[in-house]
Amino acid sequence: MVEVEPPLPGPGQVVVNVARVGLCGTDVELYAGTMPYLRSGDQVMPMVPGHEWVGTVAALGPGVADSWHGRRVTGDTMLGCARCERCRIGHHHVCPDRYEIGIRGNWPGALAEQLLVPERALHALPDTVDDATGALVEPGGCAWRAVEAARVGPGARVCVFGPGTLGMLTLQFLVARGVLVDVVGIDEPGLQLATKFGATNVYKANELPGAQYDAIIDTSTGPGVPQLALRHVVPTGRVVLVGVAETPSMADLRDAVLGDLTVVGVLAASAGLNPAIDAFATGRMPVGQLVGATVGLSQVAEVLAGHRPPDAGAAPKIQVDPRRDA
Repeated sequence: MVEVEPPLPGPGQVVVNVARVGLCGTDVELYAGTMPYLRSGDQVMPMVPGHEWVGTVAALGPGVADSWHGRRVTGDTMLGCARCERCRIGHHHVCPDRYEIGIRGNWPGALAEQLLVPERALHALPDTVDDATGALVEPGGCAWRAVEAARVGPGARVCVFGPGTLGMLTLQFLVARGVLVDVVGIDEPGLQLATKFGATNVYKANELPGAQYDAIIDTSTGPGVPQLALRHVVPTGRVVLVGVAETPSMADLRDAVLGDLTVVGVLAASAGLNPAIDAFATGRMPVGQLVGATVGLSQVAEVLAGHRPPDAGAAPKIQVDPRRDA
């Protein structure tokens, strides 16, 4: 940890006092130096990571509405230029000149006491969404988008690969829609958690039977999963890819053609943030049970290196309270 100058909001910006930050697989990749943006030059060290966050607006820059002051908020990770054609049609999350908070373009992230955010990226949180849940809105938005991309309804059969935070949020959104969900993973605690959250069946990766699914959603980091998905989805079905492997995923795309399949990639939560907030606000999705432990900033490096707090249990998400060590 280092002391830095506090952020000062410019025009259209606010400063947020950070209450909780979720540690994500992307943060692990940045810590390990394997994140593709580090190789492409889209991100350089030193940096402040952290993109799953919740906090309270503490300072306003010129032109920001006074109503934001003191509000509990989370925000969009993807900060487009607001000028290009992609931004103008609502696809700012793939703007070629975008910043990604705590990930791309060296926009400082939320693993700090304060965070600088453009007003246009803010999303207000209702009182029914507590801090632990609020810091799950970003992965929740990704999960919601994945479920939307699968285009399934009640009674459909879907397989989710990866019982981590993203997979368990995806499972909960699917179950809420009346979908029958199988979950595939590599560790027993994660699969037990999937059963608790309503999975119909759970399988180890090497034990998946020859079932065929209406859609398959890959939230894992396994490079071989996309090929498995192509082989286990019904003709005209959909394969949704959300997880990113550390090495290239090799798949025989002839299977996609011969099965008349739709393969969809999902990047970022942007369009799913409001639906995730609305779903979490009802209290009917037990998303808070995904948080295994909350640590201080002094413990972040240890967690990113793979050492879970002893009291974390099977819940996959570790969150950070940046003021715990203050």
